[in-house]
Amino acid sequence: MADPKGFLTTPRRLPPRRPVEERVHDWDEVYVPGGLLPIITAQADRCMDCGIPFCHDGCPLGNLIPDWNDLVSRDDWRRASERLHATNNFPEFTGRLCPAPCESACVLAINQPAVTIKNVEVAIADRAWESGYAVPKPPERLSGRTVAVIGSGPAGLAAAQQLTRAGHTVAVYERDDRVGGLLRYGIPSFKMEKHHLDRRLWQMRAEGTKFRTGVGVGTDVDAAELRARYDALVIAVGARAWRELPVPGRELAGIHQAMEYLPLANRVQEGDYDRPPITAEGKHVVIVGGGDTGADCLGTVLRQGAASVTQLDIHPLPGDERAEDEPWPTYPKIYRMSAAHEEARELAASPEADADARLFSATTVRFEGDAPGQGRPHGRVRALRLVGTGPEGRAEAPGDGRGERVLRADLVLLALGFHGPERDRGLFGQLGLELDARGNIARDASFGTGREGIFVAGDAGRGQSLIVWAIAEGRSAAAAVDRYLAGDTALPAPVGPADRPMTA
Repeated sequence: MADPKGFLTTPRRLPPRRPVEERVHDWDEVYVPGGLLPIITAQADRCMDCGIPFCHDGCPLGNLIPDWNDLVSRDDWRRASERLHATNNFPEFTGRLCPAPCESACVLAINQPAVTIKNVEVAIADRAWESGYAVPKPPERLSGRTVAVIGSGPAGLAAAQQLTRAGHTVAVYERDDRVGGLLRYGIPSFKMEKHHLDRRLWQMRAEGTKFRTGVGVGTDVDAAELRARYDALVIAVGARAWRELPVPGRELAGIHQAMEYLPLANRVQEGDYDRPPITAEGKHVVIVGGGDTGADCLGTVLRQGAASVTQLDIHPLPGDERAEDEPWPTYPKIYRMSAAHEEARELAASPEADADARLFSATTVRFEGDAPGQGRPHGRVRALRLVGTGPEGRAEAPGDGRGERVLRADLVLLALGFHGPERDRGLFGQLGLELDARGNIARDASFGTGREGIFVAGDAGRGQSLIVWAIAEGRSAAAAVDRYLAGDTALPAPVGPADRPMTA
């Protein structure tokens, strides 16, 4: 390590965010441009170069974190970029979007604030682009083998890039009109501006990867016919089957799934709409769900000019410290405030909230609305009724209306998570795929489906997970495909299909 006392003398510092009143009026990333570089060398110095770096286990990619921390502290950005890209195809994505389980596993975090690992990561990635280090790496020779990748999210893109660099001819099929999956249409621009995605796609095209957009495999193209045209198939369609909220009044107009709402807002930024078909402008909004997707909805709602917004979380308000049953180095359930929650708190966007915009221990019991009319078979939502939630997640109210709380709601967004890939794609029947007990595509220890030459990567096989796991799965599935096509492989395989995050 460059400074053996860095972790003793230097406090943890995060990059400054732009003022709330400024950033809620645009869709740019929330951080001050250039605010990271003045502090990042000293932050990298806080890395202890500990004998057993548990950050390696916290990160499914196996990122060489102490190595590139040391190189950044020495201002050796080229070699830091080489170390970073050796394990991660898209560090500018993970550095912006990953919740950083590596930091929870940092040895320093046993009794001090962790090293700002993800900030060092994104600083290296951005510096690599600015300095011309992130050049295309086309293969020296082609194998003559072809691979189709279905889905262009982080797992599909990682698999495609690895296989292209190994010399195979790869085509990525995406049913949307643009490449990127949820990176394009699910993640708001204030969390990751799309030029970061576009320049990686430029790199991949320069390496030889082909992209076919607007093609739904299983609907527009028969999946079995596609398999017959290629030597191997990688399914990376994600886990897009959203969870429902089966309570009275769900049929009312104005209640939408988060993944119906967010893509439309993102399409405005792409220039497809002047105004989104579903907007929070001037409305009282309730977001049901306390996870990252709910926070994405919150930041979007604030930028669209909602009259008020409240986010419901079924879980109790977490504490600021690890619970005894969540010891280091596991990822703890502690109180975290995203940029969107900071915005809601400062703007006092929710007069009903316990903290920032959130109501904790809240269970929705029914929606209420006005009468049908003007061609609507159902009325429009006007209110949401909720009750408190007990420690085991059960409603505390007796169910007869006593103890219920009423929130005004002109727009309700359901952000309840996902339970596997969508079942109506046609993909499953055409390829003869089977589902496991959790509703994901069944696969073996080599990411195979039991069908010759067909592999599964990412959330489609794992279930809803983090971007860092998706990239790790894409890399591992690529190694399995390369071994299938070539008989052996030199590609890294950081995770197996059954691997899971560290838990107590």
